Amino acid sequence: MSTTPPVLAAELAQAWADIQRYHPELPDLAAPESLIGESSSACGAELSFERLLHEAVHGIAAARGVRDTSRAGRYHNRRFLAIAEEMGLDHSEEPHASSGFSLVTLDQEAKRRYRATIERLQRALKAHTAATAADTKRSFRGPAARHGSSGGGVRVKAVCDCGRNVRVVPSVLAQAPIVCGGCMKPFRIPDVAIAAAS
Repeated sequence: MSTTPPVLAAELAQAWADIQRYHPELPDLAAPESLIGESSSACGAELSFERLLHEAVHGIAAARGVRDTSRAGRYHNRRFLAIAEEMGLDHSEEPHASSGFSLVTLDQEAKRRYRATIERLQRALKAHTAATAADTKRSFRGPAARHGSSGGGVRVKAVCDCGRNVRVVPSVLAQAPIVCGGCMKPFRIPDVAIAAAS
């Protein structure tokens, strides 16, 4: 099995598609690689199927026009919890003081339903972790290394040849290209931003 980030991104996209089979209103995942290396204490720092399903709850809330969080996205309210329960996630009785109902876990039915998906994603995550753990200071990590970002930090503007732009954590962009749907060219961090970060 290849351990390259594009393989992990493909596995994330496939797992998302598996969720969509049971929840057709879930929007498509625009950039699976954006979840790799991303961390959020409110949504769970570790990438897993449980975290992916948590993110899918936010996707369905957005599709329904439901405001499922407050406090800059940190506090997950009862509307979040209601959708989470529809999707096979449980929560302990009381909400957390600062993150609300964010710490959800898979219920038994969801574990059965997504067993093959969970196993496939766990294999890809294990391979990805092994590949990145073998990374040394002598390994080339691309433009993100010049920004000093660990993956959960500040987003910078990345541009493509047709002039569109996105905000992205530099280490995520370094792991695999994010391709513009308009011109089919990869987004890149402009040299001006690189010079400013040096």
